[in-house]
Amino acid sequence: MTGSGPKLGVLLLVAVLLQTVVVTITVLHFTTALNSIKETFARSSVSCLTGTDLQSITDVRGDLCWQVTQQVHLLIEKSLSQQRQRQRLRQNSSEVKDEVSQVLLSLSRPKVAAHVTGSYVPKLERAGGAPVFAGRRVYGQKISWWEGRKGLAFLQDVQLVDGELVVSQPGLYYVYAQTYFRHSHLGEDGEDSEEVEDRGKPLLQYIYKKMSSYPAPILLMKTSRTSCWSRGSQYSLHSAHQGGLFPLTTGDRLFVTVTNASAVDMDEETSFFGAFLIS
Repeated sequence: MTGSGPKLGVLLLVAVLLQTVVVTITVLHFTTALNSIKETFARSSVSCLTGTDLQSITDVRGDLCWQVTQQVHLLIEKSLSQQRQRQRLRQNSSEVKDEVSQVLLSLSRPKVAAHVTGSYVPKLERAGGAPVFAGRRVYGQKISWWEGRKGLAFLQDVQLVDGELVVSQPGLYYVYAQTYFRHSHLGEDGEDSEEVEDRGKPLLQYIYKKMSSYPAPILLMKTSRTSCWSRGSQYSLHSAHQGGLFPLTTGDRLFVTVTNASAVDMDEETSFFGAFLIS
């Protein structure tokens, strides 16, 4: 009995050592296998991104490389879409700012315009008018009794002096004028000799410009209407209107003349004169 005890101890020691060796070998084997699997997965993922092994990858939805590639593509498309959207927003914002700046500039710029209308003056005073600028080539009689403040008339950065519009800023202007001629007639038995003489004569309207650098007024426009009416009518009405674009400088003066100032009906809706700045 005394000799079997040491032998049993040796056997147990050998068994423990063998078990330890087996466990150690098993752990080492599984560690090596796990490292190999990790390396293989890493290589597969990198090959999906770099395209170095794309020929060996099957385009199957369940394939791991296909899933990785699709996720990368989605992320890239999303990033590009967001970048394009930001660029469009910046571009639209810049365009809106430019438009707002232009609108604010046009609003801040002073508007230059004038619209003067007919003002009642006794016919005798109108008839007494003489051709203006004696000795210079100006046709007709100047209408100097325009209204610039009341009713439909207004003056904005333009002056009205002696029937003339005085320009304050240089630029391209639209100039216009309308005169309304009213001829009253007597009966056939008592027909006035002056009216008989005027029958059939053209009614002319002129628009002139005066410049400080030129001695004589310059004719810009003229228009005419033939004053023909029947003997039995009580009166006849004729409207003459004209307008056009002209470059004007600071200090230029505009005025209207007609061949028969006493026949002009100076109502604010029928006879008027004006100009406004275009650019």
